[in-house]
Amino acid sequence: MGWWQMNADTLAGSRFLLSPLAETFASLKLLHAGSGGHPGEQSWLRAHLPAYRARLAADPVTALLVRAGLGRDWIADFLTPTPRGGETFAEELARVRAADPGAARAHLRISLAGPLPPALDRDDLPERAAALLEYVWEESVRPSWDRRRRVLEADVVARTAQVSRGGWAAVLDALRPGMRWLGESRLQVNLHEYPPREISGGRLVLVPVTPQAGWVSWEEPDRYAVVYPCAGVLADGPRRAPVPAALGALLGPARARVLVLLTSPMTTTQLVAVTGQGLGSVGRHVRVLLDAGLVERRRTGRSVLYERTAAGDVLLDAGGVRPPEAGRLASRA
Repeated sequence: MGWWQMNADTLAGSRFLLSPLAETFASLKLLHAGSGGHPGEQSWLRAHLPAYRARLAADPVTALLVRAGLGRDWIADFLTPTPRGGETFAEELARVRAADPGAARAHLRISLAGPLPPALDRDDLPERAAALLEYVWEESVRPSWDRRRRVLEADVVARTAQVSRGGWAAVLDALRPGMRWLGESRLQVNLHEYPPREISGGRLVLVPVTPQAGWVSWEEPDRYAVVYPCAGVLADGPRRAPVPAALGALLGPARARVLVLLTSPMTTTQLVAVTGQGLGSVGRHVRVLLDAGLVERRRTGRSVLYERTAAGDVLLDAGGVRPPEAGRLASRA
């Protein structure tokens, strides 16, 4: 297994941030795989996969570059620069474009675990990679970036609240498959047999993406990142969250949908983003649910979070709705 050793200061200084490039690269991985893990991804693929495949069919060198760079166990490092926070997509993409061609070829040899194909022995690989990422961003990510960003922000708010309640170990254990806190200042980042990495004194950032994808990256010696898939209740197309007819008849379909979504702590602004309902409507629904004891609220920093109570869980269970426990970001005592 691959694990990182870190001191208390590095762990305490960990923070979440959003990265348009990470979201775009995760979307590229989804396009490359060609199959989605849930209806939301499948619908997105139906809309964008034909044009993506046509583009690669017209550019066999870039198609080979993608296959080589997305290796079975290792992603070519130059494709995933470590997010820094506060950068625009263009600023992040410039770092891919500026990669040293010789280093890019070396990274591809590692991801391939073998020799470089002759067709990739060239100096324009960083430019080709940047052009493809720009295409994915413009055609299939940027049009929905505002909604994606709000979904990602909701995930960060929920996990930040979990830090305050259960500490970093609880958050890291649930972040992505194969990742867990081992104790003794060790973080297992994946299940691959890679040598341990000492990151004490560096900055650890945690970066959510909406596709069900993840990876790690670093800029030694001072910057390390874990990219992880955001919570399923947010990423799986929450506007279409299932609401049983009986529950909808009892609460009203829109109010019932809010209750279903509150498996994870969310603000009213985030509920507006993921339901498509107006702020006034969401506020009224939350007030009724609060008065009925089906949700509770608490403050984290400047945010007011709403989450389903045990009574709300019982009501949903009776209505036939049992969200996966993996989707619950904050545990109750």
